[in-house]
Amino acid sequence: MSLAGKKVVVVGGSSGIGLATAELAKREGAEVIIASRNAERLQAAAAKLGATGIATDVASDASVAELFKKCGAVDHVVVTAAQLKTGPFKTVSMDDVRATMEGKFWGAWRVARAAEIRAGGSLTLVSGFLSIRPRPNSAIVGAANGALESLARSLAIDLAPVRVNCVSPGIIDTPIRAAMPEAARLDMLAKVAAALPVGRVGLGEDIAQQIMCFMTNGFATGSIVYIDGGGLIV
Repeated sequence: MSLAGKKVVVVGGSSGIGLATAELAKREGAEVIIASRNAERLQAAAAKLGATGIATDVASDASVAELFKKCGAVDHVVVTAAQLKTGPFKTVSMDDVRATMEGKFWGAWRVARAAEIRAGGSLTLVSGFLSIRPRPNSAIVGAANGALESLARSLAIDLAPVRVNCVSPGIIDTPIRAAMPEAARLDMLAKVAAALPVGRVGLGEDIAQQIMCFMTNGFATGSIVYIDGGGLIV
């Protein structure tokens, strides 16, 4: 199945996995629309891609509804947007954990409800392997990821014949880690890479390739695929 002439919307498409997905879809001949909360970064990415950029806050019902009103009927939707705030379970603020669910889980829910996806098209969600491989001080992120994976399976039934799948990445070197001090970030990534069978951490392009498979494989729905460099087996 080709993406030539197809309309693809990437929510969270201004950076990281979303941007890598938008770039790949564009190279495959799709009409690409990217949506993001950060209007300045969004317009820079859209100009670079030759895509349409629409500022969108996935935590807002009205904003998500307006996005898909502007898009009209589409063929494929990808949701990579996430606003993650976490910390030690006993002390992380309830505002932060609510914001994480609001941005990652409820944001995807809003997109799934608002998008008008043509029959045979697809919706791809992006979770994360903390859903089944928890780490300290990350309970809310693991919970959000697990909820997304369950949602994907349910929506594969509720939205059929639209196909719904979920990609669950391991440790990926994307701008979401930019808030870390550079030395600490590089040290963390080096340690992770050394422990993985593939000998490196993931890149946005690694996850984008699996998202492309979900868009173009007409027999894939209700599937969760873990792309983690072997992180689940070590």
